[in-house]
Amino acid sequence: MAFEPPHIKEEQEELWTNQQGEQLQDITKLPFTAVPVKSEDDEEEAEWNRDARPSSSKTKNTGKSTFPCSLCGKQFTKKRKINRHMRIHTREKPFPCSLCGKGFAQKGKLNTHMRIHTGEKPFPCSLCGKGFAQKGKLNTHMRIHTGEKPFPCSLCGKQFTEKGHLKIHMRIHTGEKPFVCSLCGTAFAHKESLKRHMRIHTGEKSFVCSLCGKQFTEKGKLKIHMRIHTGEKSFVCSLCGKQFTEKGKLNTHMRIHTGEKPFPCSLCGKGFTQKGHLNTHMRIHTGEKPTFPCSLCGKQFTEKGNLNKHMRIHTGEKPFVCSLCGKGFAHKGHLNTHVRIHTREKPFICPLCGTGFTDKGNLNTHMRIHTGEKPFPCPLCGTAFKPFPCSLCGTAFAQKGNLKIHMRIHTGEKPFICSLCGKQFTKKGNLNKHMRIHTREKPFVCSLCGKGFTENGTLHKHMRTHTGESL
Repeated sequence: MAFEPPHIKEEQEELWTNQQGEQLQDITKLPFTAVPVKSEDDEEEAEWNRDARPSSSKTKNTGKSTFPCSLCGKQFTKKRKINRHMRIHTREKPFPCSLCGKGFAQKGKLNTHMRIHTGEKPFPCSLCGKGFAQKGKLNTHMRIHTGEKPFPCSLCGKQFTEKGHLKIHMRIHTGEKPFVCSLCGTAFAHKESLKRHMRIHTGEKSFVCSLCGKQFTEKGKLKIHMRIHTGEKSFVCSLCGKQFTEKGKLNTHMRIHTGEKPFPCSLCGKGFTQKGHLNTHMRIHTGEKPTFPCSLCGKQFTEKGNLNKHMRIHTGEKPFVCSLCGKGFAHKGHLNTHVRIHTREKPFICPLCGTGFTDKGNLNTHMRIHTGEKPFPCPLCGTAFKPFPCSLCGTAFAQKGNLKIHMRIHTGEKPFICSLCGKQFTKKGNLNKHMRIHTREKPFVCSLCGKGFTENGTLHKHMRTHTGESL
């Protein structure tokens, strides 16, 4: 048994003698009912069990008498040790904490507990200096430095630094899920998983983004979300260099290179790289057409992700913020296109004339100049036309959105209003250009002299002063 400080030993012996010196009744002779104990006292029980001896009236070597426990049969060489042992069965905890009221069966355990309140950490690591309140915690910590993992899994061989971690790991093999939700019955292998799950029922979202106010149920999800604002992409594809904010997205991306399709259709055998794609595919076989309706305007969507994006129209949420000018966007793709204004990147090049474009849609429209394509033929006579004519003046448009903008000429509608001076505009792009008067933003910078301009067209005119091209 480990050495006990004298003051602890004296106090333990004094428990059985009152202030007048009268001997109290021996606790071992009192009637008890055996109580199975499985709590934090297990650690204390293990310590006391080291004092126990095999069942016999005397020890084999010394011939000394032993004291058997009448409830579990364990033997002890000293009466005070069995008296202390009996607290396992009686659940007596005569040493209460004066600060929080928690009780302990041993004074030594109380002394250790008090370090929580005092902050005392008398066991420092000799290698990194980190302090611990208990020597056992220090011993466990040292395995980080030594690499020791003394608890191997008997089924798969995986090793662990702590017995508790091995116990949790074993649930993978046994399928044990001891933590059950009291509301829906879902079971979990880890207590923390149940705790996170409960937030679904309570609606609690304790982790709030300090930049856009969006709330999350888990700290890890907030951490991932913050990368939208910082632009951090820590996970890089080793084959093509593409970067990702999450490891899971990188793993999914790698299937493009490996050709792996781990989600096969059970009906036709077609494979998919993502489970969501398989779920969408299954609707072909089932004929299911699930709809996710917007609770505000009634518009319906076949995928929940599209509904989530749509909701930003109503909430005004713009979680994708430009790190250069601070402008926010509801969709990540819109941010990527916007950034090209600053970088002047035009990755979509016309193969016939070399003109560059910031997005693919503009390139597709441009290509019709070369191909002469008129993509809206009449289903009866085949004549190509622009399918969206103005009902007032007859001007036709290839896109419905352009007709909508055109109609404002007739109606006088100017839905885009400057919040600073009240000036109104028929197009949002015109409002954006106007705002630069107030903000003095000049996002179009000359690469030769560094002069900035509020509009791209003005920059092109300026470039002619360097090239000598006539205006």
